[in-house]
Amino acid sequence: MSSAAPASNEEKLREYLRRAMTDLHEARERVRQVESSRHEPIAIVGMGCRFPGGVTSPEGLWDLVASETDAISPFPVDRGWDVAGIYDPEPGRPGRTYSREGGFLHDAGDFDAAFFGISPREAMAMDPQQRLLLETSWEALERAGIDPHTLRGSRTGVYAGVMYHDYGTSVADAAEDEVAGFLGTGTSGSVFTGRVSYTLGFEGPAVTVDTACSSSLVALHLAVQALRNGECDLALAGGVTVMAGPGTFVEFSRQRGLAADGRCKAFSDTADGTGWSEGAGVLAVERLSDALRNGHRILAVVRGTAVNQDGASNGLTAPNGPSQQRVIRRALENAGLSTGDVDAVEAHGTGTRLGDPIEAQALLATYGQNRPAEQPLWLGSLKSNIGHAQAAAGVGGVIKMVLAMQHGELPRTLHIDQPSSQVDWSAGAVSLLTEPTTWPALDRPRRSAVSSFGVSGTNAHVILEQAPQPETTDEPENVRTLGTVPVVVSARSDEALRDQARQLADLVDASSVLDLGYSTAVSRSAFEHRAVVLAENAAALQAGLEAIATDEPSTDVVTGAVAGDAGQTVFVFPGQGTQWVGMAVQLLAESPTFAASMARCEDALNGLVDWKLTDILTDEDALQRVDVVQPACFAIMISLAELWRSAGIQPDAVIGHSQGEIAAAVVCGALSLEDGARISALRAQIIGRQLAGHGGMASIALPATEVEQRIASSWTGRLHIAAINSPTSTVIAGGPDALTEMVAACETED
Repeated sequence: MSSAAPASNEEKLREYLRRAMTDLHEARERVRQVESSRHEPIAIVGMGCRFPGGVTSPEGLWDLVASETDAISPFPVDRGWDVAGIYDPEPGRPGRTYSREGGFLHDAGDFDAAFFGISPREAMAMDPQQRLLLETSWEALERAGIDPHTLRGSRTGVYAGVMYHDYGTSVADAAEDEVAGFLGTGTSGSVFTGRVSYTLGFEGPAVTVDTACSSSLVALHLAVQALRNGECDLALAGGVTVMAGPGTFVEFSRQRGLAADGRCKAFSDTADGTGWSEGAGVLAVERLSDALRNGHRILAVVRGTAVNQDGASNGLTAPNGPSQQRVIRRALENAGLSTGDVDAVEAHGTGTRLGDPIEAQALLATYGQNRPAEQPLWLGSLKSNIGHAQAAAGVGGVIKMVLAMQHGELPRTLHIDQPSSQVDWSAGAVSLLTEPTTWPALDRPRRSAVSSFGVSGTNAHVILEQAPQPETTDEPENVRTLGTVPVVVSARSDEALRDQARQLADLVDASSVLDLGYSTAVSRSAFEHRAVVLAENAAALQAGLEAIATDEPSTDVVTGAVAGDAGQTVFVFPGQGTQWVGMAVQLLAESPTFAASMARCEDALNGLVDWKLTDILTDEDALQRVDVVQPACFAIMISLAELWRSAGIQPDAVIGHSQGEIAAAVVCGALSLEDGARISALRAQIIGRQLAGHGGMASIALPATEVEQRIASSWTGRLHIAAINSPTSTVIAGGPDALTEMVAACETED
């Protein structure tokens, strides 16, 4: 026996140092990865919103600011406010407001409770802010191309800013019996986000934030951190404000902090106070690497965020300039950028004589320094259009700036006759957006920032960046020449179905038929009431959608309803008898996926049959042979299943009859393609060449019990029941002579 010589001390030391260097390299790589994840850009992939002026979508908000619309209106008439009793033009009167205008969601009370499976009683007890958060969360996901139902059980987080909780008192006074038992969950701040997670089945963090007017930006900051820390894989972030009562107007009137006309004159020399408004906005956000991998459309990127506090400054509710400068610099540091890398800021800009000058001076001291005079920081405020939406103000600013980066235009800020004389505008390169301004393409992405400052003293700042250019891919030449495309419309009721059709009809000009067909089938939930338009072009799709909207019949529209949740998807594979000459030929020419699958099936059948799969599809004589038609149908069924899967339609179960049972076994993985092809070919050859002529089948339109009685009377042992197709349809099998006799007897009795 021999043994290895012991390692020398020098060799041991060398091995120790090698392992130490490897461990050090791995540790450094882990640190690098952790540090990189802490600063990974966060993609905004979906947005949903409601704002004054009838805004119900991001596109609607852009139309409002681009058209320079003033959305301020009188107090709402459906909330029981005693407008005449609380109004007094003299500022400072106890219990009175000298302003009776603002930015309101006049349809805030509308809610489709059945859509979310909520009873009318519970809906009445729910704060309208909770309802709006549900609606805009759903819309943000669908706009991201995500079917909300597919996120059940996922690590999706919900972060929302909410600062009003006055609905419960008013509804309890008006309808205590109706809301009893539901009021606690309907008005609790914690349930605002919890309700979204519960309804949609999310299992990530659900956090409600109240830092007053900075709440929605703080919520976005927390969502960004959670994504970077791996606490969730997708997040909804935003805020909502609906004022159930006029108390805020009364309170700020006493402080003389309101604009009498309800309008925020941000950074104007005529600024005379803020104007309260309402709104709701939700962003769907995920890590940029995930968004790219998931194929989601990226609207913009969050590069950096920061939150801080004024601390013991010049007053509890007063803004603090040095703190604002610090939060700006911290957000830039988090983004890895400098002040010169940002082109525009969506300001807090409330229009108060105290707050605006402090904010402007903080911007001049940061962004306004060390930049060319011909490339100033552009400064504007959405509040000039819609008023101060409070807990929804920050997210509204984010949506506005995302759209501005996409359109390459910075909208005008309203109500600025002269820039505020309380600001030294020469102290830095900052310019007010007193006119619409083109945002030119640069040698880098467009970038903007959004500020929000809460009366609580909590400040938030977010750095946004233009979405990266999508990678161009070579699209198959025939993908845009597909023939008939199904476009799906579904809703929870017939009336809602017609409304959905009207909304889709507005998109036909802007989207291709194929895009709408894909999106409606894959990225939207399927509800009980359904319609499908079979369209070959935009005109046919438009006509079909209009037929649905007006409840008119159309040969290109199929409608129907299912009972309750459609549940799972099943692929059904039929047996022989479904074939026809020319089947699958068009798909072979137009679908690369189908053609590739047929080629694999042809290879699997090679050596088992004396014919070629693609040659016999138009051969009428060949398709009369059992040993040809069954393997051919097997291959087509396999390839059709592959085509559906490529379109995102995955089966939860498969079932098949006769030849289809073999195809079903292959599709679910119980058989390999090669084994399935061998079984199909040999089975068909046995039937066609050895068993043909020795028996047959017949369908009798009688219940199975009656058929059994007839067989027992004259054909025992010669005929048998082969299948029960329905309560009144029974298939028998046996020898040809016996079959002929029984069929003749049945025909005699009609």
